Amino acid sequence: MKKILCVVGTRPEAIKMAPVILALKKERWVDVRVLATAQHRHLLDQILVSFGIEPDIDLDAMRPNQTLTSLIAHLLLDLDTVLLQERPDAVLAQGDTTSVLACALACFYHRIPVGHVEAGLRTWDMQQPFPEEANRVMTGRLVRWHFAPTASARQNLLKEGVCAADIVVTGNTVIDALLTAAARAPALNLDLDPSRRLVLVTSHRREHFGAPFLDICRALRTLAERNPEVQFLYPVHPNPNIKEVAHACLAGIPNFRLCAPLDYTTFIAAMQAAYLILTDSGGVQEEAPALGKPVLVMRDETERPEAVEQGCVKLIGTNGDHIIEAVQHLLDDESAYRAMALGISPYGDGQAAGRIVNALREHFV
Repeated sequence: MKKILCVVGTRPEAIKMAPVILALKKERWVDVRVLATAQHRHLLDQILVSFGIEPDIDLDAMRPNQTLTSLIAHLLLDLDTVLLQERPDAVLAQGDTTSVLACALACFYHRIPVGHVEAGLRTWDMQQPFPEEANRVMTGRLVRWHFAPTASARQNLLKEGVCAADIVVTGNTVIDALLTAAARAPALNLDLDPSRRLVLVTSHRREHFGAPFLDICRALRTLAERNPEVQFLYPVHPNPNIKEVAHACLAGIPNFRLCAPLDYTTFIAAMQAAYLILTDSGGVQEEAPALGKPVLVMRDETERPEAVEQGCVKLIGTNGDHIIEAVQHLLDDESAYRAMALGISPYGDGQAAGRIVNALREHFV
């Protein structure tokens, strides 16, 4: 029996790794072990509970306001110990976080092959998003299997010299998780008026800390004041660089609801209930189009161009005036809204986890 160690560190990683972990656990040829770095403690735990996954190993890496340098240093030391104890035949990690880069580097030093779930995303700008673009580029040089979510991600990897035989186009596992959760018709259970349009907001990116995020909040305040008939819901990330500014700028507005981060199924319900979504998240860019929701992305670049090319996602940047203009346009112009509310899924068919398991089975069995 082969041992595969699955590494998760943040909420998005847990969502996208959960279908893979659950699919592997059904296989008789593999002993699945789950390692939580807990780069995001509470948000990670919330998702693992939602999917019924309990970590076998927990590094508890989260520290208040820790630097990226100290985080990766602690992770490398802890992962070194874990790999010596566990001696896995392979390791799986997802995405572009510091946990993923640390995992790939530690495994490289131990000559343990790594499968990179959601490989090949690129903006071609090492500063955007920061530090995620650098994390995934460096990870891509260290791993054995590249599980690319789309054909364009595969092309990115080929441009960088990755051998075609090491790339498997799988679709994105986030769609596996989304379709499973949405089919259960999750309840929103928030005090919102279903007869009024809802704008769902998420914003947490590190590169937006400071003046850009302050401008985002000012734009949100203006939009809420100009559209009292519209409801705004913002589940606020717990990072103090986000939480303190958001509450200072947006608390007390009658039609603007600030809340703690929602558990996964409740967030799916919020997306289903939303009229449109305003975000700087990568995962939401993948999920919301499949639910037929227009997505306005508060970034200048995206590593997920497929939905932009198909018209259901639009990049609007962080300039406050541009945000106000873009949101107001969709609120006021029904034809513009319908042109984006397409209900398509550029990122997969919900079978990505099975394709990843099949590729690993072919290698090991």
